[in-house]
Amino acid sequence: MKTLLLYLTRDGQTHKIAQAIAQTIGSEQVELHDLMTLSVVDWSQYDKVIIGASIRYGHFAPQLMTFVQQYTNELNERCSAFYSVNLTARKPEKSTPETNVYTQKFLTASPWQPDEVAVFAGALRYPRYRWFDRFMIGLIMKMTGGETDKTKEVDYTQWDKVREFANTFADKKSKLLS
Repeated sequence: MKTLLLYLTRDGQTHKIAQAIAQTIGSEQVELHDLMTLSVVDWSQYDKVIIGASIRYGHFAPQLMTFVQQYTNELNERCSAFYSVNLTARKPEKSTPETNVYTQKFLTASPWQPDEVAVFAGALRYPRYRWFDRFMIGLIMKMTGGETDKTKEVDYTQWDKVREFANTFADKKSKLLS
């Protein structure tokens, strides 16, 4: 059986993290899909599931909770993991599932309770943003002591932490075979 690795991304960093997770676990053991374009899931193909989602303006895309509510039983039956990606996590004191308010809020509201949870810092890509996003994200970064140079791109993701998460999850036993 395989691991289903789903992601919701706004600017591509969550997808990039998903690709790193898939590569660490072993691409032949993982099926990677964008949750925004996934139409049907054949759950019989998967014994493990990982879902990654990014934050924009304090919220996950609503499709995350829609998917989780639709497939709560299937998610809870399998060994599963969730990772969130946000710029707040660039600060060490907000980079764990216990200290990241967005992750805590999601887990509290979610009927799905993943076996593993991680928080990864995202990337700041000012030159790629539309004018409004560049302005708003710049304002947020100014208020929180972050990078404000609109010509810069900064990757805050700690890739060793991503690989550690992937390896920990890969070592987990399937719930379906027990």
